[in-house]
Amino acid sequence: MRRMHTLPTKILLATDGSREAGLASRAAADLCLRTSAELHVVHVWTNLLSEVYPTLAFEEHSDAFERGARVLLEQQADKVRSGEVFVAGTHLKEGRIAEEIVGLAENLDVGLVVVGGRSVGAIGRLVTGSISEGVARLSTAPILLVRGGEGAWPPRRFIICDDFSEEAARAGTLAAGVGRLFGTRTLLVRVHPPRLVVRAARASYSEGLPRELFKGGDEDLKNRADELEHILGTRPEIRTPTGSAAGVIQKVAEEDGEPSLIAVGAQGLSGMPRLTMGSFSTEVLRSIGAPVLIVPPLVHERR
Repeated sequence: MRRMHTLPTKILLATDGSREAGLASRAAADLCLRTSAELHVVHVWTNLLSEVYPTLAFEEHSDAFERGARVLLEQQADKVRSGEVFVAGTHLKEGRIAEEIVGLAENLDVGLVVVGGRSVGAIGRLVTGSISEGVARLSTAPILLVRGGEGAWPPRRFIICDDFSEEAARAGTLAAGVGRLFGTRTLLVRVHPPRLVVRAARASYSEGLPRELFKGGDEDLKNRADELEHILGTRPEIRTPTGSAAGVIQKVAEEDGEPSLIAVGAQGLSGMPRLTMGSFSTEVLRSIGAPVLIVPPLVHERR
């Protein structure tokens, strides 16, 4: 039987005071109110002058940066408290943002890290690549990347991306637990990759891989739906489209105009076990502008 991933009892909210971080704060506060989870807030600051001129001392400027960072952290924590959410701890860190967030999450042993992300685009991709992807790559705890504007939270539909991996199963279980809190509609999606056909030194893609390669997959997917139904209280809709995984999920996320949350295991979604290690979750972060829940492999699986 697959390991069940319970709702988090401790949540870490990473904030930088931006509009996107405000949306993440709303999501983290909402989850804490619904689950009674303990909330911690972290802000990581960087001495920009030291980054540019590492051999010079800027103690005065460094103190000013730190004071400003502490004020920002307390202001963000106060905004969360104004929603009647108890903040168990505020944490000011200096250094590389992703590393500091992940390190604190491990020290606190949190069950979920919540961060804001900018809308997808040229600038958005740069920010996502430098921070959100770093957190997702390094974290041993699930990550909720919240983005998409004010209407994105709470989502009205959860899209659970399932492959044959353990981390995808845990992502689905966690998403189902959160989805039940909000009474959301849930889709269980397993994408079959197109079949590569080679003809006279050129490659093309046919409609799909032979069904015999997925022997047992339909039964496995039905079992996953049974597990999720037990958590949700309602049966998820099952879809098994063929195509490029990230492209298919993006199309599903954009249909009906409903705010959606994408849940995925960090090993990736390929339609076959572990063919594209981590590539799908990275593609989702870079190309889909909806909130994303990413569950990494267990620590012993990452070694």
